[in-house]
Amino acid sequence: MYVTILGDQARKQPLAALSLKSGGSSETRLKAGSYLYLEGDAVEWVFQIKTGVLRLTRLLEDGRRQVIAFGYPGDVVGFPSEGLHHTDCDVLMDACLQPYRRAMLESGEGDPDLHRNLLQAALREISAMQDHFMMLGRKSAVEKVSSFICVLADRVGTKIDGHSGMTLPMSRGDIADFLGLTTETISRTLTQLRKSKIIEIRNIHTILILRPTALRGLASRGA
Repeated sequence: MYVTILGDQARKQPLAALSLKSGGSSETRLKAGSYLYLEGDAVEWVFQIKTGVLRLTRLLEDGRRQVIAFGYPGDVVGFPSEGLHHTDCDVLMDACLQPYRRAMLESGEGDPDLHRNLLQAALREISAMQDHFMMLGRKSAVEKVSSFICVLADRVGTKIDGHSGMTLPMSRGDIADFLGLTTETISRTLTQLRKSKIIEIRNIHTILILRPTALRGLASRGA
């Protein structure tokens, strides 16, 4: 569901657009830098991302931040934990969202197909989080970064000068907090991949994959 370290089958099948026969509201549009919700807010709506990129984070007791996930078009965010949001959710790129009432997930009121699709999205979130936690504990820095780039390429990669490439709306610090590394380690690892001619860093936000087989080989180690 989210951009996280999933198995091949899961990450190649982002959730399709949901039906809007009932239970939905008009689109919500948010600018980069704004918040969709905060941890502890009561959940009234869940949201499917139509355009843009979201970031889900939690603040640890010692003040450190953990990036839980990055939400891309097709993903659904805002699932409740005991009726409350369990993360902050802010906007990295201007976003258009389709809201659905929480009741559509919990009771199936109105449209059974929409209820089934929302439930499936929630189950995929659980699976994605389990895979992500396993990755945090079992992979080295280069394996984590390689996996992250591969997942992004599968989800949002485009052709740039004959190579698969992508634009990163998140900062190096965001990636570090997502992968359980330091910002310095992220920068050092990207430089290592660049010097090995596995990737090309066009600018701080654009990465091209020059040797996809080598990158996927690194990503699959430790799995």
